[in-house]
Amino acid sequence: MNPIDVILNHRTIREFKSTPISPQQLNVLLDVAKRTASSQGMQSFSIIRVTKPELKAAIAEVCKQEYVARVPELLIFVVDSYRNSRIVREQGIVNDNERDSDRFFQGWTDAALAAQNVVAAAELGGFGTVYFGSILNNVPKMIELLGLPELTFPMLGLGIGVSNQEPQLKPRMPKEANIFEDSYKVFDSYMDLLEDYDEEMSQYYDMRDTNNRVDSFTLQIAKKSQNPTPMRQKLIQQAEAQGFKFNL
Repeated sequence: MNPIDVILNHRTIREFKSTPISPQQLNVLLDVAKRTASSQGMQSFSIIRVTKPELKAAIAEVCKQEYVARVPELLIFVVDSYRNSRIVREQGIVNDNERDSDRFFQGWTDAALAAQNVVAAAELGGFGTVYFGSILNNVPKMIELLGLPELTFPMLGLGIGVSNQEPQLKPRMPKEANIFEDSYKVFDSYMDLLEDYDEEMSQYYDMRDTNNRVDSFTLQIAKKSQNPTPMRQKLIQQAEAQGFKFNL
């Protein structure tokens, strides 16, 4: 398949075969992560490869997704300003800049870009992938489980393996709704704008027959806005507990 077609056919895989990823294949994916563009060349992220079954199970509990425990490879991408802080301090320099919001978001961006690069490389290599933003359901627990020091923060989980399913390609909203030229475009009615997309999404879920779910996109947005995850409403406070300061 053409590489562009592979990327355009990205889909979330939740069931994998037991076939392991070889050390050579994994090393290639990790090399891809390390070659990712990095803000100011600071490389402010780290990756933790989770191999212990009991640790995977504990992370699955945080995510409230039991299949997390079954993914062949589980990588956790981490905002990491700790390493650079140590490098600076070992040269006799101490300042609060290491804790500011810029450092945090540099690390967040670095980690997110690296994760996406790994996903693209994995899918080009014939593997399936699944993101686990759900590790943010309980950040303090993830920090405990992974032994994260100050100035680090768990950003995203990523599962990789040989797919054991062929899910449908999930529809995306029309380009006019979120791709603009020169300035942001505000529409008179987003319900009108997304009417056809709502119908497409309803048909998508209907064909999947996922517990007879037929939610439209706009209905999903409305429901999710009313049911936040309490711990995820405190991410800034949790980052501050890790030593980051957002008021500098």
